[in-house]
Amino acid sequence: MAPRILLARHGQTEWSLSGKHTGRTDIPLLEEGRRGAKLLGERLHRAPWDGLPDVEVRTSPLVRAKETCELAGFGDRAQDWDALMEVDYGAYEGLTPADIKAGRPDWLIWRDGVPEGETLAQVAARADEVVEWARSADRDVLVFAHGHILRSLGARWLGLDVSFAARIRLEPTSLSVLGWAYGEPAIERWNDTGHLG
Repeated sequence: MAPRILLARHGQTEWSLSGKHTGRTDIPLLEEGRRGAKLLGERLHRAPWDGLPDVEVRTSPLVRAKETCELAGFGDRAQDWDALMEVDYGAYEGLTPADIKAGRPDWLIWRDGVPEGETLAQVAARADEVVEWARSADRDVLVFAHGHILRSLGARWLGLDVSFAARIRLEPTSLSVLGWAYGEPAIERWNDTGHLG
């Protein structure tokens, strides 16, 4: 069986709700985020997932991802991994896109990057590291992480430039699956929030 990677974005936080760029600031989940994480876990413990008994689980070490992982019922199987941390937004940490566009009207993170933070090449390299690990054995993997790094993973899984991530949005507590079609990397499921009701 060709390995797949299941992507779980962390639950809602105060900053994700307001649209602030939340990179390395360690923001906890809101109650809505905790509820969503539990619902995601219930979904993954029912058919057809059945608790994913054979998957390898890794999580970003940031509290919002770790707490999502734990509430979903995978904390005891998860290993922290810095490669899954959110993008370092540098000077744009805590700002909304509207805040940034007030000074840079045509700004797009996936084209222009951020000052004093990670470059798009650095983000792509981290995503490539995760893709290489996910494809390294005959088992599926499950990762708990953040919107922009998971979107970057989606682009790099497909062999596309990281800028493709601009075209694949992710909601909090969403489930996505990167797999294969006709022997080629493919998106099997994307931004699925059906478990949230």
